[in-house]
Amino acid sequence: MTDGGRPHGWRESGEGRWQTRGVDAAPSTAPNAAANAEEALLAGRGAVWIPRDVVRVAGPDARTFLQGQLSQDVAALADGTSALTLVLQPTGKVDVLARVTRTGADTFLLDTQGGFGEALVARLRRFKLRVKADVEPLAGWRCLRVLGIVDRLDEQAGTVDVPTGWPALDGVDRLGPEPAIPDGFQLCPLEAFDPVRILAGVPRMGVEITERTIPAEAGIVDLTVSFTKGCFTGQELVARIDSRGGHVPRHLRRLIGTSPSEEPVAVPPPGSVVEVGGRAAGEVTSTAWSATRHAPVALGYLQRDAAEPGPAVVRWDGGEAAMTVADLRP
Repeated sequence: MTDGGRPHGWRESGEGRWQTRGVDAAPSTAPNAAANAEEALLAGRGAVWIPRDVVRVAGPDARTFLQGQLSQDVAALADGTSALTLVLQPTGKVDVLARVTRTGADTFLLDTQGGFGEALVARLRRFKLRVKADVEPLAGWRCLRVLGIVDRLDEQAGTVDVPTGWPALDGVDRLGPEPAIPDGFQLCPLEAFDPVRILAGVPRMGVEITERTIPAEAGIVDLTVSFTKGCFTGQELVARIDSRGGHVPRHLRRLIGTSPSEEPVAVPPPGSVVEVGGRAAGEVTSTAWSATRHAPVALGYLQRDAAEPGPAVVRWDGGEAAMTVADLRP
């Protein structure tokens, strides 16, 4: 789908290229594999294997069961559509960030960050009382993330193509036993995707999102929660915070290095202290070197009164970096 020759949802970079919506990539002339792979992903012509665990929920009661357990309106999903969702604790904190896809009248796929599939299965089974539905992990399934113009991908038997769900990561995830790499897309190493993920403001389970996370802190409520579907486990805290304007003590933000260097420099390690206005105001969670920006990039939680865009200094034992606080989403 195009708009005057432009891929839908993309914008011109000023360098004669189309770039994924919202994510600015500084032009790179460094002839190295890291820069080339990162540029391919940012420019929408890259693919990468992403660790994901996939779970199938199927049976006559699958829809009603998931409707009461997931934060999204499962009943409103048409066959072949998907949405990001949360599986919450009764206290309203996060058990699992996942994506739900309806593949039939009584069949759904849920996929989540690799390594958290067992927790997802255990959590769903724990609340499955007198429910006619099976919750089963799909062993051997993989996820190929394809960024770019993907509305004309050839269908592949046994593979499910679903949108990434993240606004600044236009593309699809191909889920199945052996998803094929589409023609014209460059297969990139996973490490090249990490700065892309950070620049797009996408949190990770086990890093930005843990069992202590309140959804509003991570900036994911608008993407993962339906406030019109009715009751679901953990709804009370989410609804109460939303009714009070979403005020929480801290917010997840992007941090972008302000001193570009042609050669990689020290990247702040997770746990580094973020200083804003001369005082400690938060902590880094994810970091990476961006080969296209020639600078470190990071995600981190900042205190509410220090979360506005502006200058910051990130300090750790033996180093520091000047960085800019940016909104979570480009």
